[in-house]
Amino acid sequence: MELTESLDNLSFLKRMNRCWQDHCRQTIMIRSIFLFLDRTYVLQNSLLPSIWDTGLELFRTHIVSDSAVQKRTVDGILEQIELERNGETVDRSLIRSLLGMLSDLQVYKDSFEERFLIETNRLYAAEGQRLMQERDVPEYLHHVARRLEEENDRIMSYLDQSTQKPLISCVEKQLLGEHMTAMLQKGLSILLDGNRLTELVLLYQLFSKVKGGLPTLLQFWRDYIKSFGGEIVCTPEKDKDMVQDLLDFKDKMDNVAQSCFTRNEGFVNAMKEAFEAFINKRPNKPAELIAKYVDSKLRAGNKEATEEELERILDKIMIIFRFIHGKDVFEAFYKKDLAKRLLVGKSASVDAEKSMLSKLKHECGAAFTSKLEGMFKDMELSKDIMIQFKQYMQNQSEPSNIELTVNILTMGHWPSYIPMEVHLPPEMVKLQEVFKLFYLGKHSGRKLQWQPTLGHAVLKAEFKEGKKEVQVSLFQTLVLLMFNEGEEFSVEEIRTATGIEEGELKRTLQSLACGKARVLNKNPRGKDVEDGDRFNFNNDFKHKLFRIKINQIQMKETVEEQVSTTERVFQDRQYQIDAAVVRIMKMRKTLSHNLLVSELYNQLKFPVKPGDLKKRIESLIDRDYMERDKETPNQYHYVA
Repeated sequence: MELTESLDNLSFLKRMNRCWQDHCRQTIMIRSIFLFLDRTYVLQNSLLPSIWDTGLELFRTHIVSDSAVQKRTVDGILEQIELERNGETVDRSLIRSLLGMLSDLQVYKDSFEERFLIETNRLYAAEGQRLMQERDVPEYLHHVARRLEEENDRIMSYLDQSTQKPLISCVEKQLLGEHMTAMLQKGLSILLDGNRLTELVLLYQLFSKVKGGLPTLLQFWRDYIKSFGGEIVCTPEKDKDMVQDLLDFKDKMDNVAQSCFTRNEGFVNAMKEAFEAFINKRPNKPAELIAKYVDSKLRAGNKEATEEELERILDKIMIIFRFIHGKDVFEAFYKKDLAKRLLVGKSASVDAEKSMLSKLKHECGAAFTSKLEGMFKDMELSKDIMIQFKQYMQNQSEPSNIELTVNILTMGHWPSYIPMEVHLPPEMVKLQEVFKLFYLGKHSGRKLQWQPTLGHAVLKAEFKEGKKEVQVSLFQTLVLLMFNEGEEFSVEEIRTATGIEEGELKRTLQSLACGKARVLNKNPRGKDVEDGDRFNFNNDFKHKLFRIKINQIQMKETVEEQVSTTERVFQDRQYQIDAAVVRIMKMRKTLSHNLLVSELYNQLKFPVKPGDLKKRIESLIDRDYMERDKETPNQYHYVA
């Protein structure tokens, strides 16, 4: 039954079209016959319609205005369009001709367009609801894009141009506008996690068509970055990969912003805000790990990068570094690592070191890098001093058979090292005294403090296999020199003779007797050094190289060392807060608590809690740098 009805509808449309075509042809014939009349008499009488217009009026009045005829025509056209939307092939020229008829008769809008838009709205509302449940987001996005393309094609083929705007906005509203939040909740993280750039481009293009689309997308994008980045930063188990993960994540998000979101300024800024928010969720740790990451890249032995790649890595690191609030924590750890690189000659390249310094200087100002630059100056000055010292030694009556190299470090520039007293051999002590005399003769009023923990030496050794040179730390030197005096020693005897602290000594013995290059034998054998162990010289030692470097067993950076570096930073912060308060009060003389605090926030370069500021203000009041107003306790006065 339905089939015959639809056939009837189609055949009715064809008959209607034939009738309209016949009418047009006949009207044109009549107009040709009466052309003179139409061109002269009708034109002179403005009240008379032209023959063509009269023909249209007659058709409209007698045929199309008949409600049954009009309804059946419009029903038929709508049915054909629905069939086409469902994937069937229809006679487009027939529909074009009939819609052209309605247009010519000026009933297109009232009779067809209104109903067409209502039907479209109903169809796409239902389709949107259904497909949002059934399909995943990438598939749904492609479906919406295809639907929009089809509707635009319909406008080109047979709909009137005036229908374009309302039709497209209806499709966009029902398939996109109604489901924006649901779509992003369900699919944005899937698209970003999977780096599905094609779908992300499509998502951005579609959302930019809908009112409120981009602001909604922006909000979800910001939240995604915060939550994904927060996970990287706040998961202590992943600390060792944190910086690399952050760099990879930043690269990935930059790529999305650039290739999918057309470098939209709002999206780029939202990404920066999100990075800054999540990276400071966990205070101090990211700053410390970034410093260590830079150290791993600048240390010799990092063969993975050429100069250009290293420069690129450092540039990327600086972008992450910019987001960090507590930059002083970074400086403290960076300084500690830089000192190790410079003193042990472990820096991969002076150019890369200088480049990193200039980046830090550009980012944070000269005050931030002055101590770091001081460290480089110390190393350069030490070289000059050593040239002069060598000349000085040549003129001595008793030349020493030990060649001494000294690095002179300005105390304020370098990290503070705990001085450790050890028993040096007499020839070393004598040489130290000679250097002291030479140096203080040039720079009177200075004080030299030797740091045995940082020293190293090259020893000549004779084994059965022949002569070798061993490159060792000063502690390792003191232990090895004992075996010139005797065959075998216990841990206790070595400790008494050298004066090295117990933990340090055990690590030193472990490096000499349990490592790769075993120049000492340990009895009983084993990996760890115990109190009762005894050591003798390994005369059978063999090695393919002539000069062998025996690494001191690095104590993993202890928790205490980490805590002490962090504590030093907090101590420095307290001084900086005090100095800033006094500076502001000296200038303003009198200030309310709130104004003072807001001024401090402007001046201080690190994050600080209001409670901490209050404590420092109280401390300054106790020390008579300032006082409270007698009447208004919230007001402070500077005390000159």
